Amino acid sequence: MRNQEPKALWNHFYSLTQIPRPSGKKKEISDFLADFGRSLGLETIQDEIGNVIIRKPASAGMEDHPGVILQGHMDMVPQKNSDKVFDFEKDPICAYVEDNGEWVTADGTTLGADNGIGVATAMAILADKNAVHPPLEAFFTVDEETGMYGANDLKGGVLKGNTLLNLDSEVWGEYNIGCAGGVDTTAKFDFEPVEVEEGDIALRIVLKGCKGGHSGCDIHLQRANAIKLLFRFLKTAVAEYEARLACVNGGSLRNAIPREAECIVTIPADGKEEFLQLVDDFEDLFIREYDGVEDNISLTAEEIECPKTEMPEDIQDFLIHSVCVCPHGVFRMIPEMPDIVETSNNLSTVKTEDNKITVLCLTRSSVESRKEELKQMIQSAFSMAGAEVEFSGAYPGWKPNVHSRVLTLMKEIYEREFKSEPRVVTIHAGLECGIIGRNYPGMDMISFGPTIEHPHSPDERVNIKTVQDFYHLVLETLKAL
Repeated sequence: MRNQEPKALWNHFYSLTQIPRPSGKKKEISDFLADFGRSLGLETIQDEIGNVIIRKPASAGMEDHPGVILQGHMDMVPQKNSDKVFDFEKDPICAYVEDNGEWVTADGTTLGADNGIGVATAMAILADKNAVHPPLEAFFTVDEETGMYGANDLKGGVLKGNTLLNLDSEVWGEYNIGCAGGVDTTAKFDFEPVEVEEGDIALRIVLKGCKGGHSGCDIHLQRANAIKLLFRFLKTAVAEYEARLACVNGGSLRNAIPREAECIVTIPADGKEEFLQLVDDFEDLFIREYDGVEDNISLTAEEIECPKTEMPEDIQDFLIHSVCVCPHGVFRMIPEMPDIVETSNNLSTVKTEDNKITVLCLTRSSVESRKEELKQMIQSAFSMAGAEVEFSGAYPGWKPNVHSRVLTLMKEIYEREFKSEPRVVTIHAGLECGIIGRNYPGMDMISFGPTIEHPHSPDERVNIKTVQDFYHLVLETLKAL
């Protein structure tokens, strides 16, 4: 990987892969970037929550040009295959070039190209004494993936530039000029466990093998949600096979489509064979329904030691009904741009712990009223079931500006350098541009990047050729600005 061009960028990216940086673990990566800026003799600011700003003076002759900000986030999404032994808080990412020589990926985990490639790009330009640019700021944020907390906590007046290049998009040849806002919904069920009926046996039910993916960028692909499928099975198991639910867990991150989910159920011992047949039947059903979309869906059951307690029947039923009715996936497309998702919901995680079941959803929309509508639907689904419902982490969308100066300039550069026209789009995922634009009204912003496939999943990979072109485009843009 480190021998790919541009070598400076790839070497910085390699350094990032060696530093554990899942969202929430920010001190080591924040200190690393601050030390990097200081080692170059550049003005470096590290704020109280870990955001880092590194300022580089303009190249000779460009001192009077307006300042430009290169912006990216330092954290990554920690996802791994279930059979991969890996600790995201301690272990370095094992990145390598695929056999075809076209992609860089990781061994059984997310790669962190989202947004490590953007950060490495800014690092390479900061260190390049020959790069031509106006006054430059590199702005690296913390905890973007879990709620954009770094951008949210940035105070107005800190950034000096008036043009921002967000290096956090994932389709080469696209310029993003708008994004969806979002909000988290958390539903909590409290319960007092009851004893398992004498003579019952316990089974662990595991649904795995779903592709998952980014809950914004991939939500329109109609991939399976492991939690929704498992609860669909549970509804039949409870209603027709006397199953009782002891615990259930699924998904891992608010912004990743759930790939795996599992539960422990108890059933009468004499119903084991019929129940196992039900598991096989549902597995066959899911495979047929997702033919052409999912390749490896698996639903299995194994007998385990019987727990002493399980959920009360009413809580179990309320939970199952509310999760089954909770919306997941695309809610509405943009009428004027029918290929772009306007509003969606990701039923993200379900967790049983300390006599409490917690369900988390991430709702996105580029229209605030639609986001509110879907949020209220989700609230109703869980409130009617007796859950305590809370909202948090709301962030604004980014309204497109088709008359943007930097957009016009970069379209010209792309056509000149690559002999084709870029696509101008809005993105259904959240970008920090919405928050930055709220705090810095009038900031001219654009988001772009190389091709990164399957972000937020262990299949994440980045295309080497598009990284080369992306870096060239950034340099040419800075020259023109």
